[in-house]
Amino acid sequence: MKKHFKFSVVSIAVSLFMANQAGAANTWTEARSDAMGGTGVAAGSYGSGVLINPALLAKAKPDDDVTLILPSIGAQISDKDNLRDKIDDISDDVNRYRSTLDSINLIDLLNPLSSASREVSSAAGDLADQLDSLKGKTASGKAGGGIAVSIPNDVLSVAFVAKANARARVSSYIDQGDIDKLRAVEAVPSAVFGVDPNDLKSKGFGRAAIVSDYGVAVARQFDISGVPVSVGITPKLQQTWLYNYTVSIYNFNSDDINSSRYRNDDTGFNVDAGIAADFGDNWTVGLTGHNLFSRDIDTKEVDGVRDTYQISPVVTAGAAWHTDLLTLTADGDLTETKGFKSEENSQYVGVGAEVTPLSWLAVRAGYRADVKNNDSNVFTAGVGFAPLNTVHVDLMGLYGEDETWGAGAQLTLTF
Repeated sequence: MKKHFKFSVVSIAVSLFMANQAGAANTWTEARSDAMGGTGVAAGSYGSGVLINPALLAKAKPDDDVTLILPSIGAQISDKDNLRDKIDDISDDVNRYRSTLDSINLIDLLNPLSSASREVSSAAGDLADQLDSLKGKTASGKAGGGIAVSIPNDVLSVAFVAKANARARVSSYIDQGDIDKLRAVEAVPSAVFGVDPNDLKSKGFGRAAIVSDYGVAVARQFDISGVPVSVGITPKLQQTWLYNYTVSIYNFNSDDINSSRYRNDDTGFNVDAGIAADFGDNWTVGLTGHNLFSRDIDTKEVDGVRDTYQISPVVTAGAAWHTDLLTLTADGDLTETKGFKSEENSQYVGVGAEVTPLSWLAVRAGYRADVKNNDSNVFTAGVGFAPLNTVHVDLMGLYGEDETWGAGAQLTLTF
């Protein structure tokens, strides 16, 4: 059951992602950096800079050529309570409870030893247990992806990017009155005549968002007092799809979350920007800002419930120490990462390392934490293969608290 849940919940985010051509804690997905604790503001390559920090685009070496990422993808699931299956399966308990009501009469109910009375009592108790087990539980899934073409140049480097990230969250509102009514029926089956299943008030919620960016990045390197400083900017078209699935918990079906009935969309403009500086041969520091223009977008109102998705600037600083054999890196968000107003904000820090024992092999590991303690802290790891230094295949995985799992992959071609 747990395995089925992990694939099921992440499928909500992934199906939304795929349906709209749309992870990760960041607004980007890049397998190498994700394997290193989600870092990359200073340690990313010129070919991945348009995804992470556009300033890195200007850090190409003289023999570097056009780089194509096609694609980078990743997904993550967090759940320790098997929530999505529990909410979906509660309909079985509701149907059982309703079926007992269809087959009873007053005479049977007045006899607590009758099979009908025992069946009503058992069905009401099981349904009350299910509701009680759902209190305060949530589950979430993330998915992301991107494609990019980076063209280095001594004067002005240019890159084209299309990237997206999707996130989905399942939660519930359990009305204590529902539990109390069902407990009363469990204790005294004849009380069932005062409890209409259609009057129960508990609700199930599915919130999902997809943010897609389509942009052109430009970057240039300057020499400031002997220090190479790169500056980059990515103007972009930004499309957002929001889903507000709000229904009685007794009719909840997570497969309906991505129905157009619950969807609202919006198109706007935004900007990413960054800066990176090299100190000596081994040190790089960087600063990047994603979504520099704040945008608040309302969901569709469903069953009297509306939420707001917040797109706000995420500013991240990073530092990296690197040699041909070893890279050590650390990133930290200077601002909070927001989402739906109904959710708590996060703020991430990460550390990572990469060892390159062979020219075609890299081994990576890292750790990422939410200093606000609202998202799971995770360990990350991955490998990279670069046969002939033309085809690059990067794989990553993560594991963390609260039954958090994730994986990603990336194919990069250099010409």
